[in-house]
Amino acid sequence: MPSLDPSIIKHFLPLDTERFHLKHQHFRRQRADILLCIKEEVIKQVDARFLKVCNYSEWVANIVPVEKKNGKVRVCIDYRDLNRASPKDNFPLPHIDVLVDNTARHTQFSFMDGFSGYNHIQMAEEDKIKTTFIMMWGTFCYKVMPFGFKKAGATYQRAMVTLFHDMMHKEIEVYVDDMIAKSKEDNQELGFASDGPSMIVSTV
Repeated sequence: MPSLDPSIIKHFLPLDTERFHLKHQHFRRQRADILLCIKEEVIKQVDARFLKVCNYSEWVANIVPVEKKNGKVRVCIDYRDLNRASPKDNFPLPHIDVLVDNTARHTQFSFMDGFSGYNHIQMAEEDKIKTTFIMMWGTFCYKVMPFGFKKAGATYQRAMVTLFHDMMHKEIEVYVDDMIAKSKEDNQELGFASDGPSMIVSTV
């Protein structure tokens, strides 16, 4: 999967190590069947070039598996310690009422969910090791921005503003990974080309 050019956007993890000590979480036990599901998901992310083997990290988090109703397992990472040590990103998110007002009186919409777009944003090289997590088969860290960071939404919004600054409040409205392309003309074609599974597009 292609990534955004780091000169456009990348995710940083500055940490307040004076107030918050380095945290190496102890390895948690998991059921054998859960471990196999975790292994399968990690292999997928390694094959997608999201992860790499990472040794000797001072920050190590645990995997938190969440069992779904359909029997599948969602693999989450316990980044609470990193989030506590990370200062808030003050990049503003849009006001919902402004987006609604700007969308009113349009007749055609294309709703886009860039749910996989988070993994298009690369981690800063010096901060990759801080994302290390532990599992039965080793320790890995993220090369791309994972879910779970409190600043991930602000970083994504910054990327969208950089990419679509000349279209926002005109042809499109953007709130983090949710986008609406709009038109007052019924016969105008809407939509954006998407390379890979980064967007789900529906028109109503």
